[in-house]
Amino acid sequence: QVQLQESGPGLVKPSQTLSLTCTVSGGSITTSTYAWSWIRQPPGKGLEWMGVIAYDGSIYYNPSLRSRVSISRDTSKNQLSLQLRFVIPEDTAVYYCARAPDVGTVVSGQGEYDYWGQGTQVTVSS
Repeated sequence: QVQLQESGPGLVKPSQTLSLTCTVSGGSITTSTYAWSWIRQPPGKGLEWMGVIAYDGSIYYNPSLRSRVSISRDTSKNQLSLQLRFVIPEDTAVYYCARAPDVGTVVSGQGEYDYWGQGTQVTVSS
């Protein structure tokens, strides 16, 4: 059973950098053909895909966030990381990591996810 667990600070000040980690257990993040996305949900709004890192390390970002977001991984720890720079209050959301069967469907907007983390609340406020 694959499990994903997000972790990071619950409160970030405006203009700072938000850093989150997703620890994966029960499966390797380098196993073909899986892809690992970061997704967020602001209060009262729908899910927003932020970006994805595939099993081979290839990375794709949501164009609307590309200038502020970075995704990386530590294969030795089986972890994914998200950094969001210059945060604003509108970045307040529950942040999730999730696994998709392949990166192609994610990038095309048709991604279906089979495993999700429980999500972590991040509030941007001074």
